[in-house]
Amino acid sequence: MDTQRAQEITSSASMVDVTYNGGKVYIEHVDQDAGKATIHPLDNPESKQSVNIEELLEQ
Repeated sequence: MDTQRAQEITSSASMVDVTYNGGKVYIEHVDQDAGKATIHPLDNPESKQSVNIEELLEQ
């Protein structure tokens, strides 16, 4: 995924299916300058992590 699309998904009112390492995640924040996104698994909002945006896949 690219940073532009990640930002669009974050701003969208509708839910978009995104995966990271095979698991469905929610994108909380996008840092376009660093190319990173703060995400958490859909079933575990407390488990936040920062990942490279290129590693996210839109389903």
